[in-house]
Amino acid sequence: MSYEPPTPPAELPTDIVDTLNGSSPELLRHVASYTEDLAEYRERAARLAEKEGEDEIEERPDDLPDGVPSKATITIKEINDNRYYYWQWRDGEKIRSQYKGPVESEN
Repeated sequence: MSYEPPTPPAELPTDIVDTLNGSSPELLRHVASYTEDLAEYRERAARLAEKEGEDEIEERPDDLPDGVPSKATITIKEINDNRYYYWQWRDGEKIRSQYKGPVESEN
């Protein structure tokens, strides 16, 4: 271990560096633990948001069944480890869904 103080990352704002430099080792360990947990939480939230976007299909088939409006999109829902297509649309304050069929295996 070096006898020199560590150099803070250039991306770290000066006021945060100043606050950390004035903190006790115990508080610094608490801050380190909290920031690791916070980073993991935010990364997980970003992955979930990205996954939600992947479940929507961009293509719009012309074969809409009766009762499904043209503004409906196709989404994929996973139920008991099986994936299914559903038509989905907003009806006022409610989200409506109608079963379309199973997602075919890509194997």
